[in-house]
Parts: sequence; C-alpha cells; structure tokens
Amino acid sequence: MASRNFSREKRLLSPRQFKAVFDSPSGKVPGRQVLLLARQNDLEYPRLGLVIGKKSIKLAVERNRVKRQIRESFRHHQDKLGGWDIVIIARKGMAEQQNVELARQFGKLWKRLTNNQPAASSQPTTAKGNDA
Repeated sequence: MASRNFSREKRLLSPRQFKAVFDSPSGKVPGRQVLLLARQNDLEYPRLGLVIGKKSIKLAVERNRVKRQIRESFRHHQDKLGGWDIVIIARKGMAEQQNVELARQFGKLWKRLTNNQPAASSQPTTAKGNDA
C-alpha cells in the first residue's frame, strides 16, 4: 500500500511545473466552483498544486480551510490517481461549501479523473467495436 502522506515530492512547487500543466493538460475535470487540470507526469505517484486566489475566496481563513480539505481528500485518494500532475483552480462560491460537501465533491472529481485516464478509457472503446 502506498504512503498516504503529503510530502514535498507530492506537490507541484515551481512555476515551471504549474506551467506544464496549464500549457498542455491531458485531462480537464470541471466541477462546482472548481476546475481540475491534469497532465501525465511519468512518475508512479500523483502531485498536487493549488491555485486559490483572493478573488475566488476573500478571507484567508476560508482559503486555508478549503486548501486543507483538498489536501486531505488528495491524501485519501492518491493511491488510485496514478502518475498525474494535478492543478486545482478554485472559483467564486467555493468558500460557501461545507467541509462534507467539499470532501464529497473532490471524491467525485478524483473518480472522474481516474476514469478519464487514457489507458483505462481506451479499453472499453475497442471492445465495443466503434469504427469512427
């Protein structure tokens, strides 16, 4: 079983790492007041970066609460995520969500991202025999 920590190696730290995801995301998962961008990273583990600005969430205490909830959800789901670099972009209205709602929403977002993986999604398409 993989470690469920959130060590430095599991974070996007440099502007170059963020730019790589923004410039060519291989997966986009929109949600309520949030956008998740992802890119394959050629590693065996996912890395997370957060973009939560003052325009999206005014109060620092709310920004910090939302970040804590996202990181906690990531920790619990990272073993299923594989090798993705993931950037979460918060939008207005996210601070109004309760912690339980945030956890539920991010659980669904992680699941949608894993269903969007190229290796997993190509298998069912070929089994159906689509000639597009």
